[in-house]
Amino acid sequence: MEQRGVDVVVVGAGPTGLLLASELALGGVRVVVLERRSEPDSVLKAGGIGAVASEALERRGLGPALNAEETAAFEVMKAMARSLGTQDSPQAGGARRGGGHFAGLSLIDQTLQREPGRRSRAVPQAALERILGEHVRALGVEVWRGRTVESFEDTGERVSVEARGPGGPRSLEAAFLVGCDGGRSTVRKQAGFDFPGTAPTLTGHQALVEIDHPERLLPLGWRRTGGGMMSYGPIPGRVAVLEFDGPSADREAPVTATEVEQSLRRVSGADVRITALHSATRFSDHARQASSYQRGRVLLAGDAAHVHSPFGGQGLNLGLLDAVNLGWKLAATVQGRAPDSLLATYTSERHPVAARVLDNTRAQLALMRPDPQTTAMRQIVAELLTTYADVNRHFGEMISGVTTRYDLGDDDPLVGHFIADAELTVDGEGTRLYSLMRDGRGLLVDGDGAASEQGAAWTSRLRVVNAPGARSMLVRPDGCIAWAGREGGLRPALERWFPAP
Repeated sequence: MEQRGVDVVVVGAGPTGLLLASELALGGVRVVVLERRSEPDSVLKAGGIGAVASEALERRGLGPALNAEETAAFEVMKAMARSLGTQDSPQAGGARRGGGHFAGLSLIDQTLQREPGRRSRAVPQAALERILGEHVRALGVEVWRGRTVESFEDTGERVSVEARGPGGPRSLEAAFLVGCDGGRSTVRKQAGFDFPGTAPTLTGHQALVEIDHPERLLPLGWRRTGGGMMSYGPIPGRVAVLEFDGPSADREAPVTATEVEQSLRRVSGADVRITALHSATRFSDHARQASSYQRGRVLLAGDAAHVHSPFGGQGLNLGLLDAVNLGWKLAATVQGRAPDSLLATYTSERHPVAARVLDNTRAQLALMRPDPQTTAMRQIVAELLTTYADVNRHFGEMISGVTTRYDLGDDDPLVGHFIADAELTVDGEGTRLYSLMRDGRGLLVDGDGAASEQGAAWTSRLRVVNAPGARSMLVRPDGCIAWAGREGGLRPALERWFPAP
């Protein structure tokens, strides 16, 4: 049996696993990704990326690739809207206009947000996986497909991983193992993480289908009926259907065209006929979260650490932001550049964020149920959203994540938030802040000439730039503002987040 030593083994080559692997590689860590599927998953999943997760990818230079995929997606959406005669609807404008939804209730136009430049992107998950796959290949990361993790052992010093796939068994020795292997995570179960939460109460389907004369039967967008909730679009053939009659009797069974068609008929009340099924998933509203994301040398990220219903499209964003939070901290730990306390902040920072998402997805489902009490509550919430722009904006910013703030023990209103991109003047020339963070290091912006001297000893870990007129800030590799110009606070922040210069 072949054995190999690496620094980190990542299990799962979805968006979370691929982005984590690329962050580790930027940090100088040897990483191997194990993926049980022999090919990338083509099942229809998330249709877009939230603002803060999109910004994390922009900081690594992936903005142009995301823009190209979004442009292609918009053309498909617009063509569908024209075919249905609904080209003036919010759905036809795509993510550049729409602010998303809360329980199927439309949120504020993104151009009216307090920070309109911070926007989501209509990039399908399959396209994102292609982009991230190319990104990790460019960084020299090995992705071993068709490899199933059979067992592993955390010895306290290393983790031994046994995997099976083409060519027989393989054995890996690593400093850490990270499970990015989804809601039914093998890593989470074998490592003994607890996974408390609430049980499922409904059955949902999302599918890409061909429908006989959909223009006669199905309006574009979300609709609540006496049978449940449904959505058609914004791309041809995409349907989502919810029935509040309990979870599926057999969630492991393949999803069939007949199953989706019957559910769609019950909820829509229309004589719908599905003539072809191209992709389908079955989901529920169970909401669970590991109490800690680390047990010894085993960690969790993405759906392996937290699961919830897909409403608001928040699961993909949570996983991507888990990856950028964990990557640089784990790299510093592997290389002996940080104490255990740095890695511990991964759970303490990310766990509350996911807990809030679990709660808001539970709240969304509570506003969707087809009963008179829910109807009364939904009408009140709809009135608040349509009457008060600040209420609507609050819901939109909660879904997008732009108001996420880590508690770093500093009451400065900027510290703990993710930094937005900005134009800086560096060495007399204009440059974008995000373009300075592509190498995965932290960034120290010196706006008044006082910070550079203190940051000089950290130049192996940080990029230090003189940007006259800007506010002096220390930005962690994950885009979180760790210090914002307060006198006497820079050195403690440097020593906390970038120890052992």
